Amino acid sequence: MANSSQLGFNLNTPITVSELTRRIKETLETGFADVWVQGEITGLRIPSSGHLYFSLKDKDAQIKAVFFRSGSRFLKFKPEDGLKVILRGRISLYEPRGEYQIIAEYMEPKGLGALQLAFLQLREKLEKEGLFAPERKRALPEYPKTVGVVTSPTGAAIRDILKVLKRRAPGVHVIIAPASVQGDSAPSEIARAIADLNEAGGLDVIIVGRGGGSMEDLAAFNSETVARAIHASAIPVISAVGHEVDFTIADFVADMRAPTPSAAAEIVAKSEEEVREKVRDLRSRLTYYASQLLRRTRNRLDSEMRVFVDPRRAIHEHLLRLDDKSGRLRMAMTYKLQGAKQRFERCVAWLSALEPLAPLTRGYSIARRLPGLEVLTDTGQVAPGDMLRIRLKSGELECRVEKILP
Repeated sequence: MANSSQLGFNLNTPITVSELTRRIKETLETGFADVWVQGEITGLRIPSSGHLYFSLKDKDAQIKAVFFRSGSRFLKFKPEDGLKVILRGRISLYEPRGEYQIIAEYMEPKGLGALQLAFLQLREKLEKEGLFAPERKRALPEYPKTVGVVTSPTGAAIRDILKVLKRRAPGVHVIIAPASVQGDSAPSEIARAIADLNEAGGLDVIIVGRGGGSMEDLAAFNSETVARAIHASAIPVISAVGHEVDFTIADFVADMRAPTPSAAAEIVAKSEEEVREKVRDLRSRLTYYASQLLRRTRNRLDSEMRVFVDPRRAIHEHLLRLDDKSGRLRMAMTYKLQGAKQRFERCVAWLSALEPLAPLTRGYSIARRLPGLEVLTDTGQVAPGDMLRIRLKSGELECRVEKILP
């Protein structure tokens, strides 16, 4: 522990708060000018200035930390609460509040490389936005005439692509948009090259790629800048980055992934043997359909020619069909009429049975009392002396009731 002489003043002599704070600040900054600390980020805050303000904690303690924008902008991953990190920096004291903190100069995730974490974070972000959705991927043209290539003009990738295209499809036109494929400027150069090819127009497909390498070497193809440039391309894009085991963000966004630049060239350029096989297949199918069409046409022509050879035969055939149809029509009409007649007769008989005056034809009569012509159904409706009108089958009678019989 530092004593008063080591601190440069006598503890028994009163000093101002500012002087004490300044002396503590000098002691801390001198004694802890370069420290490595590990802990968990908590309370992360990023104001408009771009500086990172947070606390670093473990189960027993915590310390405030700040990572100024001048250094934090070079981080390969996105800091977030709960992330365990290893941090290098220096201890400083903020005199107006008397608080000490770590001024961070370097930070990396604990247990996971910064590039790997950045890859996972960006993949999750873009996947949620739908940039990897299968339904947005476009089909490549089967026989492209003009192919754009975004890669280093001096790398092995461009030599491999040109070699394959020359061997398999020498007639394909190639437009090279040179770009750095490694380093800090690579993402912006690749994005600009993709945009330039789109602006030029006339291309059928674009190959974006480079040879294999470490994760640091392939970092440009794991950048958000390149991912969004591929997504914005109006021309289908093939990602051909690294070796077969390498996967990048560009692979997920592109319309198709090729395991190597050479494989990408093979995808866009069908070999001559494949084209010949395709032509043979098309010729065979064309011959078959032509023969079927010719056979049907010949049969129809033979049928029509018989009319010109013996027109009377065709007329007789039509007359026979006409007679047959006329006979069937007459039979059908007769059957319909008979059925209608039978239904009509049944209706007439049914109506006749319901006719109120029908019983008169069988000797019955209808008695009605005058003057109201009330129909009589019972002897209790009349008295001796009442006048009645009797309706017979033919004519009516007027009678007087003389006697009512039980």
